[in-house]
Amino acid sequence: MWSAKGFALNEMHGFGGQHPWEGVFTTLAPLLNHPDDDGPHLTPAQCAAILPRLQEIAGRPRGKSTDPLLQRHIDDARRLVVVLQLCVEKDVDLLFG
Repeated sequence: MWSAKGFALNEMHGFGGQHPWEGVFTTLAPLLNHPDDDGPHLTPAQCAAILPRLQEIAGRPRGKSTDPLLQRHIDDARRLVVVLQLCVEKDVDLLFG
């Protein structure tokens, strides 16, 4: 659940729920409301908007958690931060496919 931003991720379309993304305001919405393997590209401006929040999430201390799935998600988020930074620096779209 992601109640800090006023919505529960598991209730959203694409994450097991049916709640639409319209009306949900978070800088991560273009990323969260995007098909994993297709769909429109994210522009450099969208990447720049997503980047600070994703950096914050990826940089949080993990505490003493040894959950391998959590570790994998954090590692994936850190890799995505690098990709977003490159898209912004090189002024290119982030392609999905």
